[in-house]
Amino acid sequence: MKIIERGELLKEIKLAVPTKGGGGLEDVISDVFGRAETFTIIDMEGKDVKRVEVIRNPAVSYKHGAGPIVVKMLIDSGVNVVLSGELGPGSSALLEQHNVTMITVKPGISVSEAIRKVSWSTIDIRI
Repeated sequence: MKIIERGELLKEIKLAVPTKGGGGLEDVISDVFGRAETFTIIDMEGKDVKRVEVIRNPAVSYKHGAGPIVVKMLIDSGVNVVLSGELGPGSSALLEQHNVTMITVKPGISVSEAIRKVSWSTIDIRI
């Protein structure tokens, strides 16, 4: 595992954002993680968006255990950064165990706005 230190420019990021629909970068960030309707997956090089994909959440209707299923889906997709509102303790622990960097953002704003607001040079990202 390599940790990208503050100030270093990360070359490749695979970012996951819990979202409310299929709008990609213009979609709104969900106020829930494990039961978000969709996840917007973004491949970035530096600060440039290279690819956007929207994935339906297979655990959206689960009464219990949605978080671990979502985390497995994201890990299997190669995600190394999650932008989200609050995460439950189980999801947070699993993401940390898999070296996924978690960045808290305000739910209800667009994915593109959240990406713009993140100070990428001040965050340690594990790859």
